[in-house]
Amino acid sequence: MNPKELIARRVAKELKDGDVVNLGIGLPTMVANYVDHGLDITFQSENGMLGLGPVPDAENEDWDLTNAGGKPVTMTTGGVFFDSATSFGIIRGGHVDITVLGSLQVDEEGNIANWIIPGKMVPGMGGAMDLLVGAKKVIVAMQHTSKDTPKILKRCTLPFTAVKEVDMIVTELGVMEVTDKGIVLKELAPGVTAEEVQKNTEATLIISENIKEMEI
Repeated sequence: MNPKELIARRVAKELKDGDVVNLGIGLPTMVANYVDHGLDITFQSENGMLGLGPVPDAENEDWDLTNAGGKPVTMTTGGVFFDSATSFGIIRGGHVDITVLGSLQVDEEGNIANWIIPGKMVPGMGGAMDLLVGAKKVIVAMQHTSKDTPKILKRCTLPFTAVKEVDMIVTELGVMEVTDKGIVLKELAPGVTAEEVQKNTEATLIISENIKEMEI
């Protein structure tokens, strides 16, 4: 299993029946592929959709039907379309239960930097700022390092997208919860040790007394 699939499968376990969920661009969109079939999850895209389905295969892509990241999506029966004002009213009104976002950096205070690298071309902030503040729970789904450089830091060095809004971090190495006391390592990916996670993390992790293997 490749790292991105492992991360998406673990995040999918966090979704509960009846949740309204927003998935960010890239890796987070894979989460929809691994939701238990018995659950009724409503996926939202900030460009004006409720009721997105799994990522389409190449033969079934419709480029007139795309998410906020410009990628082809599917719609489930009963899915609806609306304008951006309504979409951001849903987000700012606190009606999104969970948002799953990728990130460039996260730090031990729950700050997140995921919209710009000064001097480089990146997708931009999009709806992330609203989602981070408006969603009830924020999950960061990202690979643990970038070119062997830690992405979970003591303090983000890139411009913040939001301050103290991250609740959970899921990487290919483990599952971490952001608390007032710091980042708690709660689950380990199969074959990974807590020492290995700490070695690849700049922030000092708090190792849970009840640490367990990641459920995927």
